[in-house]
Amino acid sequence: MKTIGIIGGIGPESTIDYYRRLLAGAKKRCQDGDAPAIIINSIDVRKLLRLIATNQVNVVADYLITEIDRLARAGAQCGMLAANTPHVVFDEVSRRSPVPLVSIVTATCVEAKSRGLKKLGLFGTKFTMQGRFYADAFSSQGLGLAVPLAEEQDYIHDKYMNELIPGKYVPETRDRMLAIAARMREKDGIHGLILGGTELPLLLNDSALVGIPFLDTTQIHVDAVLKAALG
Repeated sequence: MKTIGIIGGIGPESTIDYYRRLLAGAKKRCQDGDAPAIIINSIDVRKLLRLIATNQVNVVADYLITEIDRLARAGAQCGMLAANTPHVVFDEVSRRSPVPLVSIVTATCVEAKSRGLKKLGLFGTKFTMQGRFYADAFSSQGLGLAVPLAEEQDYIHDKYMNELIPGKYVPETRDRMLAIAARMREKDGIHGLILGGTELPLLLNDSALVGIPFLDTTQIHVDAVLKAALG
């Protein structure tokens, strides 16, 4: 298995979740029980989000490339950005990366198609919900994408930044987000919901309450990375 490099810390809780899932997934795939070699470079999520919020996309790409270079020098042979939001510059970063990177967006698109889901809702930070990287990838495959109403986006983004990234999981927040998902199912006709923030699966873990499948982008990404590492 190739050595896996992770750009983590974006945020810290989901990076821990990624690590656990990678180990569990490798154990299932490797009959000899060997664990993969994993190198984690935990970067500053607040710095990254400030740069994205001020639309300094070139600086964001340069920052991520510098950190990926560290992974490569440490021995990583394939890599991942362990978050959805930095995929706003994934194409540029992937082009310049010294190691092949696995896209969470591409992997999620493949998963949606394999499940036969024609229209998906998208939760995440404002940068993810309002960005084009999910919408463009899905439309290129003939899939529809819907995002919450503006005030709902404000709510989700606020809770993401001030609760989920610091590792706080509040029942009232969970209930409100599930209510938004239910409204989108009824009003927007979505067939599934993309948990387009890698902290979201830590909060929203029961899709049965809404009646549509949730696409756990962390697990989808982990599976795609393990496939690349084993290939």
